[in-house]
Amino acid sequence: MTSPLRRLSTPTLLSLAVAIGLSGCAGLPDQRLANEALKNGDTALAEQNYRQLADLGYSDAQVGLADIQVSTRDPAQLKEAEATYRAAAATSPRAQSRLGRLLAAKPDATDAERQEAETLLKQAFANGESGTLLSLAMLYLQYPHSFPNVNAQQKIDQWRAEGYPEAGLAQVLLFRTQGTYDQHLDQVESICKQALATTDICYVELATVYQKRGQTEQQTALIEQLKSAHAAGRVGAQRVDSVARVLGDSQIGTPDPKAAQQLLEGIAPGYPISWVTLAKLLYDFPELGDVDKMMEYLDNGRAADQPRAELLLGKLYYEGKWVTPDAVKAEEHLKRAAASEISAHYYLGQIYRRGYLGQVYPQKAVDELLIAARGGQNSADFAMAQLFSQGKGTKPDPVNAWVFSQLALANETPQATELAQTLNTQLPPEKLAVAKDLLAREQKVRGATASQNALVMQSLQEEKDGEEAL
Repeated sequence: MTSPLRRLSTPTLLSLAVAIGLSGCAGLPDQRLANEALKNGDTALAEQNYRQLADLGYSDAQVGLADIQVSTRDPAQLKEAEATYRAAAATSPRAQSRLGRLLAAKPDATDAERQEAETLLKQAFANGESGTLLSLAMLYLQYPHSFPNVNAQQKIDQWRAEGYPEAGLAQVLLFRTQGTYDQHLDQVESICKQALATTDICYVELATVYQKRGQTEQQTALIEQLKSAHAAGRVGAQRVDSVARVLGDSQIGTPDPKAAQQLLEGIAPGYPISWVTLAKLLYDFPELGDVDKMMEYLDNGRAADQPRAELLLGKLYYEGKWVTPDAVKAEEHLKRAAASEISAHYYLGQIYRRGYLGQVYPQKAVDELLIAARGGQNSADFAMAQLFSQGKGTKPDPVNAWVFSQLALANETPQATELAQTLNTQLPPEKLAVAKDLLAREQKVRGATASQNALVMQSLQEEKDGEEAL
């Protein structure tokens, strides 16, 4: 019927007993059903069941609901997630861990919130909650000024000496964060070979190492091992999808898109997110199929309510790469994706900025591009700098043009550098102080950039495959 439910007050037990007596099991929220739905990518069904149980005070369901809220990346949903985690943190180590991770990833977190994050993560670790050492390591690495007495490398060395399994992964995280991953491939391989049986994220790390080195035999053996582990239920579809993304990433050594396609087609029927991963793979490697195959993948993803499918379809109509360009259809699909996909706001902004719908809509363009930029898409800053400098459809605004050109420098492209240099010479000196003040205010609004906290947000959502979401 339902999975065991915990921490019920006597009045809640009585009301639930009455409900069961009146209606049997029909229509009651089901935590196990929610767990399975979440695993299979059906967030709507999972949220429906989690919310009903969360409203009754079940801390596990509160955590599950907040996890879904976090996955949207929507600022309003993230605020709700923080409140939901807090409601469960008094009795749930998992909620303590999740709240600690969320505070650690919060772009505008105060020093007090980061200290609270450290306390929560330490409490969750003491209560046996997995994943907390990784988040602690990232907290120390990102915000050394908030923890001046902590040396992240020494702390990781201490954890490894004490034999904590997560400590090795914390070391890998340090390599990634410091940009020294490629210089430590041997160490990453050694750590992950030892941890592979208990920590399946290591399939992703080992696939990365072998692809960077061009070790096709080792990569093939790893893929076969992954297939066997998935077939035996020891590794979930999410991890298989993650490995396939490595195999299809042309920025990681020499990719193997055919192997990625085979992996994804094996799991997509039961894990709909992979239909979209397949479509993106085909987008990057057109030799894997034709437009009919692309649409088949996207239709399957859309049928499973995957916003990324709407995003990619909108991008196809925007670019006209596989289909005839159609700004109206692009806008339609991008709007459907915008609730959870930051990139959708970028493409919508470009449609409005460039007049693809028959005229320029400058305010709509700014609104959409600003959402995208604050969500971490640096190219949106460059687009806004162009909009304000060119004045297409609106009056040029040299101050705002300068502000967003400075922000666009983070993209490290020649075009952004050239535009920023040009605008530097064009901005009247009397307006520079105003522009600098606006820049500082915008930087404060954004807090830590999305690229700085992406690893923390990923760790917040990572669950060991094979383990229930709650």
